[in-house]
Amino acid sequence: MDDLDTGKIDEMVLALLYLTLHDYNRAWKGFDWDALNRLYEKGFIEDPKNKNKSVAFTDQGLAKAERLFHRELIETFDRGTH
Repeated sequence: MDDLDTGKIDEMVLALLYLTLHDYNRAWKGFDWDALNRLYEKGFIEDPKNKNKSVAFTDQGLAKAERLFHRELIETFDRGTH
């Protein structure tokens, strides 16, 4: 699976994190640790390596996650491409 597009994977994980949004800027972190670490390195989420069951979005990450969520999950569904 060396041909995986990790950038696209990261976008999808960010959009799915938005799906579990709670307490304004927190999301459940039940996703692949490599993807979460990449999102942290890109500045979209706070460090996921802690005992919390959720992770906090940065302001930049929350805005991007919302855009991706609507673009990839809402608009795609509305266009009937599901």
